[in-house]
Amino acid sequence: MAKIKKTDLEQIKLLAMDVDGVLTDGMITIGSDGTEFKTFNLLDGHGIKMWRRGGLKTALISGRESAVTKQRANEMEIDFVYQPCQRKLDCFEKLLADSRLKSCNIAYIGDDVLDIPLIKRAGFGVAVANAVDEVKSCAHYVTSRPGGGGAVREVIEYILKNTGKWAELMERYLI
Repeated sequence: MAKIKKTDLEQIKLLAMDVDGVLTDGMITIGSDGTEFKTFNLLDGHGIKMWRRGGLKTALISGRESAVTKQRANEMEIDFVYQPCQRKLDCFEKLLADSRLKSCNIAYIGDDVLDIPLIKRAGFGVAVANAVDEVKSCAHYVTSRPGGGGAVREVIEYILKNTGKWAELMERYLI
């Protein structure tokens, strides 16, 4: 696993994430009426809000089309949402065009083999703790927390702390 230097992390302007298995634990419940249910971690949600307060952008790139994902993205004010993305690299290229950023400016968090091209292309590629081995082997960083269990928050804190932005964002809580 490659070590990322602090100067590299300072280039990150946008955090892109898979949804199922990253923002959730990868489980989907479908009711008898076809209603889909997912569980999102509030630590991740607050971390995303802090990330945005730091002037940084967010994106979701999901292989599945989901109304629940769209609703959560709206609640979290996610800047870019791409679903369904069977060829996630195509969606990543669209994100680069839409955001007017370079791949070195993007951190991407994934968990499954569909995410490998994005983890390799992003400036900072991350695998959650419960990702498949193939994803972990190509990531710059592997979280200690699992997807749906605070992994996104861990990545946000890691980047913000290693770029000197965390302390300023914490000031409002330490009064």
